[in-house]
Amino acid sequence: MAAAWWVSLPLARLLFAAVLALLRAGAFEISLPLGGNITVKIKPGFSFLNTCALHEGKKTYFFEQIINPGQKFQFTFNCSTPEKYWSILVEKNIDCLSGPCPFGDVQLQPPGLPNLNRTFIWEAKANRRVGLELKFFPWLRQILPGDTCPDQIIYNIGSRLGKDRVHIGTFCRNGSVSRVKAQGDAILSLQLPWDSKLATSGVKLESRSSIQRLCIIESTFKGKSSATLMSANYPLGLPEDELMTWQFVLPSSLRADINFINYTKPNCERKYERVEYSLPNYSPDARVLSLDDVQPVNIPGSFNLSLYGCDQDDMKPGFLRLLFKVIVNYPKNEENVTYKIDLIHEKTNLTVYSKSSMNECLICVHSSRNCRPNVTLEYGRTYFVTFLCQNLENIRIIAEQSIVCWNARTCENLFFQLAVPSVLLQLPILIETFTWKIQALEAVNIEIRSSTLKLKQHIPNRDQRCNGSYSYIINGSSPGRSWSLGYFCPVGDIEKIQIKDNVTITLKTFGKRWFNESNAQKGDLKLFFKPVLQEDCIFTLSPDRKTKVYVQTPNWLEGLLPFMSVYWNISVLPKQVARLTFLNERMGITCEKSRAFIYIKEQSAKALETVCRDDNVLPRTLNLRQHFWINITNCKPSAKQQLSLQFLVTFQKNSDLTVIIGVVAGGMAVLAITGLLICYVKKKRKSKRKESHNPVVGVYNTNVNTLLPGRQGIFKKERKKNDSHVYAVIEDVMVYGHLLDNSTRPEMAEVGVYRPFSGPVSTTPPSPPPIRKISKSSDLQESSNMLVTDSEDYTFARHVPENIHNGDLNVNGNGHVGSRNNEQGNSVD
Repeated sequence: MAAAWWVSLPLARLLFAAVLALLRAGAFEISLPLGGNITVKIKPGFSFLNTCALHEGKKTYFFEQIINPGQKFQFTFNCSTPEKYWSILVEKNIDCLSGPCPFGDVQLQPPGLPNLNRTFIWEAKANRRVGLELKFFPWLRQILPGDTCPDQIIYNIGSRLGKDRVHIGTFCRNGSVSRVKAQGDAILSLQLPWDSKLATSGVKLESRSSIQRLCIIESTFKGKSSATLMSANYPLGLPEDELMTWQFVLPSSLRADINFINYTKPNCERKYERVEYSLPNYSPDARVLSLDDVQPVNIPGSFNLSLYGCDQDDMKPGFLRLLFKVIVNYPKNEENVTYKIDLIHEKTNLTVYSKSSMNECLICVHSSRNCRPNVTLEYGRTYFVTFLCQNLENIRIIAEQSIVCWNARTCENLFFQLAVPSVLLQLPILIETFTWKIQALEAVNIEIRSSTLKLKQHIPNRDQRCNGSYSYIINGSSPGRSWSLGYFCPVGDIEKIQIKDNVTITLKTFGKRWFNESNAQKGDLKLFFKPVLQEDCIFTLSPDRKTKVYVQTPNWLEGLLPFMSVYWNISVLPKQVARLTFLNERMGITCEKSRAFIYIKEQSAKALETVCRDDNVLPRTLNLRQHFWINITNCKPSAKQQLSLQFLVTFQKNSDLTVIIGVVAGGMAVLAITGLLICYVKKKRKSKRKESHNPVVGVYNTNVNTLLPGRQGIFKKERKKNDSHVYAVIEDVMVYGHLLDNSTRPEMAEVGVYRPFSGPVSTTPPSPPPIRKISKSSDLQESSNMLVTDSEDYTFARHVPENIHNGDLNVNGNGHVGSRNNEQGNSVD
């Protein structure tokens, strides 16, 4: 009997130990209501050596047990640490399709669960067009998939696109994510460790509304903080052609910086991937950027960031994914000054904007709620402007002012300073451009003067550059045409520009030096309205004797407009000689209509005139001792041809060039007669005769061959038998008529004489040749719609008083020069 007791003692000890273990493990009961839509699964862990069994009465289980709605399940574990071997999964469906959603707190049900690792999954089913909103307290912090949270409490949020599940993000507690809205079904899971004492989920199902995108993640900041966020399905790609949005809520006193940490682009077939920023509290305009762009910083107050997908290539779709960080901080060295901009008396409209997205800045007008990245201020009002940014280096002003002349008499007595108004110069903001739009009647010319600093034309390929803090862009326009005079800056040689068309002058600044040099601009440029001139454009230059001046024709890139005529009035200092050098060998055009000419004329009584046509070789260098005019008149060039010329003016000390000039003039006259001259040059004889009924006596050269072969039909009777060979005035070139004989140029036509420029030579520019044709009728009727051709005859002309306007000039291809009188000139048979 004693032996039996000793035998049964080890067995009793084992049974006692088992009872103690069961008592420590406890017994559990899970009872699910019939209509609760809850399913509980008790799942074994991942250990291959599961030595802890689940007991239901006398049944022992080592595999998953499922408790469905309406069932009750009582169970125990046969080990003291079941959390190492078992876990619980609770799934609940929330119906938002057939009836109203059960809004409110999401409960941790059922109660009485054992202390195992627990995962609660709630799936709220809703219409695809409806967005369900989940609100969190405490707020959540997004982490990369696979990362863990310090307290092991992890939230996962997802949605469904058809049958596919989309992972919106993985979150820990204590962050900035306060809400998540998901389109259609919303799936929320909460993982709790076995020892968690959490009694509530911290999630509320708050509302449902259409959001028209995959999801919206709201991130709220109350102070200095940061958050890392990522696109849905990260690190996989955002679903094709989807849109998701982050809403950042922060006080207007805080600033946010966006920094893209990592991103990839898909292969788009239609549309393109992009991000879009909007500031609903400040600006209705959205800013669209590429993923490659520098993202905004220093964003004040609340804003939204949206990520747009595209239709991807089916063969090689790629991935659209984005990982970024938002940093919220208090502003540093931010301008907190309100500026008064009074435009009541300034007819100036302004646009103030932030130039760079790297330093986002908002401009607030009158109110901290009326703020935008760019604002427009119209003249006639006073504005109070505040800038919400760290500094004003990237703030720019674009200004525009209109000056109109509708009354010629009134305008002639006025002048305008083309200067930036003082109210703008007092602002610590760089003026990017200031544009004056000048309009006048057709009977009024626009004159721009720069008598203090004078203007310099910007010609970079000739090393004549504008390197200051500002320059002027001058353009002309009239109905049917627009053209550019060029770029100009102060400290040059141009005193005055006269333009027939309306004018637009744009002052453009370059960098911070403008703040120091702006006062010099204020008194530099003046505008006058003058009686109309026939010339399109006149430049008046007064170069310094040490100056080397490069000049180029207007509309340089596109070429001078067809039939446009431009003049340069260039002064020469006493005891100086101007050297005029053409930098082009030829004009480089073929005329389709009319002819193109270059005229050079000294402004003196005995003026030297040089005339070149479009098919002539241009002179290399000319020496000019007096003030002189240069006129370039265009034709209608053939297609894809343009007239763009450059010339150089330099100065040297005067020397006795009389002999040289006389020899050159005589030689060039000989060449002109023989048809070998490159350009026509004529030295004008000043006629001091008084008006008289008797003609001035000239010299007749009997050696001139007046009967040229092949042209006998021109004269009705022989010259020896009439008085047509007696001239009132004989021009210089006729002195060389004896050089013409049948052996030299048997085929030469009769030689005509170009009538020199007449009228005041100092103030009025010489007139270009008219675009007309000489009729061959007996009365020499003029036809205004035809041109003189090389094969037609030219007529000789008598001198007329110098106050009569110029006659017409034509130069033929052989170097012959012809002249046609106006009504006061007479032709000779």
